[in-house]
Amino acid sequence: MSSPAPEAPPTPRRSARPRWLAALVALVWLVLAGVGGPLVGRLAEVQKNDNASFVPANAESTKVANFLAKASDTNDLPYLIVLEAPQKLSEAQLGVAAQLKEELPSLPLAALGAGRTIGEFVGSPGAGPIPSADGKAALIILNLDSAKADDTIAGTTPMYEAALEIRSVLEERLAASGMTGYLAGPGGLLADFVTAFEGIDGVLLGVALVVVLVILLIVYRSPILPFAVLLSALFGLSVAALAVFPLAKAGAIDLSGQSQGIMFILVVGAATDYALLLVSRYREALHDTDSAWVALRSAWRGAVEPILASGATVILGLLCLMLSDLGSTAGLGPVGALGIAGAMLATLTFLPAILLLIGRRVFWPAVPKLDHAHLEDAIDRRGIWGRVARMVGEHPRRTWVLTLAGLLAFAAFLPTFKADGVSADELFLTDTPSVAGNAALARHFPAGSGAPVQVVVPQGKADAVVERLRTEEGLAEPMIGLAPGTPVVPVDGQVLVQATLTVASDSPQATKIVERLRSDLDAVSPEAIVGGNTAVSLDVLNATERDLKVIIPAILIVIFLVLALLLRAIVAPLLLVIANVISFATTIGVAALVFNHLFDFPNSDPATPLYGFVFLVALGIDYSIFLMTRVREESVRRGTRRGILVGLAVTGGVITSAGIVLAATFSSLAVLPLIFLVQIGFIVAFGVLLDTLIVRSLLVPALSYDVGSRIWWPSRLARESEPE
Repeated sequence: MSSPAPEAPPTPRRSARPRWLAALVALVWLVLAGVGGPLVGRLAEVQKNDNASFVPANAESTKVANFLAKASDTNDLPYLIVLEAPQKLSEAQLGVAAQLKEELPSLPLAALGAGRTIGEFVGSPGAGPIPSADGKAALIILNLDSAKADDTIAGTTPMYEAALEIRSVLEERLAASGMTGYLAGPGGLLADFVTAFEGIDGVLLGVALVVVLVILLIVYRSPILPFAVLLSALFGLSVAALAVFPLAKAGAIDLSGQSQGIMFILVVGAATDYALLLVSRYREALHDTDSAWVALRSAWRGAVEPILASGATVILGLLCLMLSDLGSTAGLGPVGALGIAGAMLATLTFLPAILLLIGRRVFWPAVPKLDHAHLEDAIDRRGIWGRVARMVGEHPRRTWVLTLAGLLAFAAFLPTFKADGVSADELFLTDTPSVAGNAALARHFPAGSGAPVQVVVPQGKADAVVERLRTEEGLAEPMIGLAPGTPVVPVDGQVLVQATLTVASDSPQATKIVERLRSDLDAVSPEAIVGGNTAVSLDVLNATERDLKVIIPAILIVIFLVLALLLRAIVAPLLLVIANVISFATTIGVAALVFNHLFDFPNSDPATPLYGFVFLVALGIDYSIFLMTRVREESVRRGTRRGILVGLAVTGGVITSAGIVLAATFSSLAVLPLIFLVQIGFIVAFGVLLDTLIVRSLLVPALSYDVGSRIWWPSRLARESEPE
């Protein structure tokens, strides 16, 4: 007599409570997005993009700026208007120039409201028209009070609108006179920066989202899931804006156009990476249960630890930037950290709510079946990651030695990376009006016109300083006072001495002149301090060099401590940190080759290596975290060596997808025509792919396999024998 067939296990009773909770969470997020979403578009209102506003308080250029604030009622931002003709200017043309100079204050700023004019924001008296030595050009200097002109009015600034109006007038009125007009100097440069950053809210974010959408459609082969993931990223960005906007407006943090663009990319990339990890666990769990709630709960528990560890690593790494002496770098720390926090919060709350509300259908048409199929045997399958895992297991030492040798070969080019700074003419990758204006200025006037070297000295030493400036190479026209012909007014026993640079004020040559001048003037007066636009650039360079020595060790210590707590070991975190430092060095070596010989970039911003290090080490360690948390989980059950191979095979697809997504999002920085952001985009994109495809796939698992269970020292797992 045959025994009765075993009863099927009871299907868990569906509960409406989790779905109601998911609906409530989704509703809360809709409200938060409704409030924070508009603030994303308004972040440009609270930006600061002037180097001078970020310089350390103890820098000489800052002290000179403080002196000028006491000596004058205004903080001038010069707009240099160059009028050029093919031949020597006629009396009629000089008359047109003089009339234009008189009309400038009355030019309307319609975008600010009816009746608003440039005159409301004029600072110290201007000058001109000043004929050039060759007679073919005239220079008009218009000074705006930067404190007033930088205020946000009707969604824009007088500083930007004045530049647009002046350029429009030059184009309309000079055609008949035979002259060509240009707007150069700091005012024109800032206007071009604003124009370049206008693409952040729309173009940059749009390109990043489209790129991620295409990749997710390929990865998931589903028309539903990618939109759920992207919506999660956008909601995370909205929550970040809820915090960033009021803090920047209150002056608690510094937000620049660069940090805003980087925050957008960080949020989209990180939120998508975290979502890929959670969704892969969810899909895996759906093979074991027909309850979306049970599967999601299991997936959430498996993903929450690596996501929190990854997010904490990036957040703490970014917060280390607050150790910087530069306001722009220090400001990126909390801005980026708030973005990552928003990405984590959305991934761990909103995305699970959507997954639960839609259920298995979110994967349509490839809906996971209840077939108890597991990925644990992935190492024995024919898939690419199974083959990679088998290769690592069969030849671990050969794999990590050859991989390390290749990485170090490219890392050897790291010293050739040029990061001495770029001039204003080299900041933009497209033709801009300010670059054309500066070129016209240099053709007819001393290259440093409009941005003089400013020296503050005791009044009794002023004449001696002037005599010394006359002997300095690269300087001309030294004078005492705020402007020619104005009386000298001492402030606290000190006066201002100025001189014009004969080279472009924002060039590396000018920086070297100022550096030499500071040393030479010590012999005349140890109390002399040197400021001006060029000195600002020098102080930024010095502060960046100091930041590299302080911030990089701090980030490495923070990452090591987070990994040690997560993996409950010392050897494994040490190995991961060293591997990522080698990966960074290799990336910079490759970047040096590409920038110097392929793209022919003139130079790089001094902060580029620091930013690259922060993003690559803090973000690149994510993939090692995703791998090693799964390896530790498998090692407890299978032994370390088998656990390494299973962890590599199981996580290979999802981590590779995450790396491709993050690389693609950073690549979208190339849509902004600024050399700094394009270089950062390349460095991070290449470095992330290197981490994902080489370091995490070959170097780390092969070296870990070779070390064996000792990798978990000093935890108990390190003392357990490996199974046969």
